[in-house]
Amino acid sequence: MNQVKGCLVWFGRIHRCRGFGIQSPTDYSFVRYVINEHWPYYAYKQLVGDDWLTSKLGRLYFRLANWRRPSTMMPDCYQRYWQAGCHQTVFVPNINKVELARITIEDQDGWEALLSKCNQDSVVVVEGIWRDWARWHEIESDTRTSVTFDLYYCGIVFFDKTRYKQNYKINF
Repeated sequence: MNQVKGCLVWFGRIHRCRGFGIQSPTDYSFVRYVINEHWPYYAYKQLVGDDWLTSKLGRLYFRLANWRRPSTMMPDCYQRYWQAGCHQTVFVPNINKVELARITIEDQDGWEALLSKCNQDSVVVVEGIWRDWARWHEIESDTRTSVTFDLYYCGIVFFDKTRYKQNYKINF
């Protein structure tokens, strides 16, 4: 993505920066201390060498793993970031229960397969939502999801039915 478009996206979401306007204390805390955390973590120096978007998403995935502490995950191309965030995570090709997972917006079959393994504690990252907005809005309005965070480059989906359904746009 070129720099001009990136700047336009950032400026278009500037009023949604750092948790402004979020009333839920849980969601505010998640945005403030996981999504938009700007302090340097211990592993950031080890996790260099990728292009800017991979590095930006990788650092987010590192913070998600550090926050969620999943015991098992499916392996993917960001495995070194997930592993740096939680050293106890074991990567296996087949999982029975989703604690934390990443999927691309184009993988509709994978999404349906993950949904059958999700419970109220599951968190799923949907990468590349800007490539298919109609599909992302389907995921947001799905009755099985509760809280979603639109970060433009990726979306984060929660499934906790004890919470009110909310869809947030965040400047990331």
